[in-house]
Amino acid sequence: MTQTILLTGATGYVGGRLRRVLEEQGHSIRCMARRPDNLRQRGASTTEIVLGNVLAPETLDDALAGIHTAYYLIHAMGTGEGFRDDDREGARNFAITAKAAGVRRIIYLGGLGIDGDKLSEHLQSRHEVGEILKESGAQVIEFRASIIIGSGSLSYELVRALVRKLPVMLWPKWVSTKASPIAIRDVLSYLTEALTLPIGESKIYEIGGPDTVSYGGIMNEYAAQRGLRRLTIPVPFLSPKISSLWLGLVTPVYARIGRKLVEGLSNPTVVTSDTAKQDFQVRPIGISEAIRLANQREDEEMIETRWSDALSSSGRVTKWGGVVFGSRVVDSRRVDVDVAPHIAFTAIQRIGGETGWYYANWLWKIRGFIDLLIGGVGMRRGRTHPTKLRVGDALDFWRVEAIEPDQRLRLFAQMKLPGRGWLDFEVTANDEGGSTIRQTAEFDPAGLFGLLYWYSVWPLHQFVFAGMLRGIARAATNR
Repeated sequence: MTQTILLTGATGYVGGRLRRVLEEQGHSIRCMARRPDNLRQRGASTTEIVLGNVLAPETLDDALAGIHTAYYLIHAMGTGEGFRDDDREGARNFAITAKAAGVRRIIYLGGLGIDGDKLSEHLQSRHEVGEILKESGAQVIEFRASIIIGSGSLSYELVRALVRKLPVMLWPKWVSTKASPIAIRDVLSYLTEALTLPIGESKIYEIGGPDTVSYGGIMNEYAAQRGLRRLTIPVPFLSPKISSLWLGLVTPVYARIGRKLVEGLSNPTVVTSDTAKQDFQVRPIGISEAIRLANQREDEEMIETRWSDALSSSGRVTKWGGVVFGSRVVDSRRVDVDVAPHIAFTAIQRIGGETGWYYANWLWKIRGFIDLLIGGVGMRRGRTHPTKLRVGDALDFWRVEAIEPDQRLRLFAQMKLPGRGWLDFEVTANDEGGSTIRQTAEFDPAGLFGLLYWYSVWPLHQFVFAGMLRGIARAATNR
């Protein structure tokens, strides 16, 4: 008989990735969420989505009914100053209901840190939750993880934002605290392999990577892999409170969460036990490979992104300077044309070379000449075929990164830039029987100079890119 697994926290960073892994492995999954509708479009058709809130115990009975193993991936750090009380209450409600439902195993992801070592409130709360869950009478497999490295994780986003935005960084004392960073893929491997453990006594496993480094070391490695040079100035006087305000200004992390993170960083999170190595087949990768994979995954996610969906579903309104997605800035516009998608795409596919860029070609030529002067490829490469494009083709000072016939063309900028740039075209059928063409300029700035570059040329982009889109629309309708 197939045993159903309950997954809590499925809308979070770790939970969302774990859901996909469990689905790929063919497990029977039930996801519990406070807002189930947010999950229904993400999960596989075989995944059950139910309402459940650990702070509303009356919602937990149905969620836990018939469950053999439950993943507890809930943490209230973002709820405000009373997060520790919420953590206790939520864990206790879950434990009581799990006991009544006869749950056999709870797998919980907490945080590393030595008890009694003046632990931060954040880490104390993580440890308390693990103890409270044992009141369920179920086997509790508690993983205490060090810093998790992966595209989208709080730790990774903090590092990325700091390194990319600040050419000069002040390093408080907490930046030197040691840790055993672990890649998200290894965390997921531990979480899934825990399903194979025999039911028995509860255990705590410390999990981390093979390297012992600091947050500063992680920043240095990220900067090296992105080709960035950063000046660091050690300072002894930045308190966690001041540091959190600083983080709130320059990173996507809210200041109150930043403060709790910084307080936690004052505690070493180094693996001191090899129990996980004895009981699991997982062999974690090092920090360099973890960051390389995180960067690679970030790029893959952007390649897969459909801006027509991402911009509308995010609810973000286009404003001066564009819209920020992670470390990238996006400037997008659209136009409707009274032709079928394949006709609209034909005009897009002819762009560059002898056809030109449909608007202000003299400006494109000036940009190409400047690029040549500073050692770039300029516009001299043209294109290999007048009407067809393939992945890898040169296109003036762009290169084709992705192409989907009659739907999408994505170009990667190969001109000299203080960062990385892309130009993306999407074509979709609209309700009027015609097509919608969306054009999106995407920029990943390299530090402060990259941001200054983007915002300085943004007004010109409004002139050039809007004209280009109008030109493409005319070419499509006059074909």
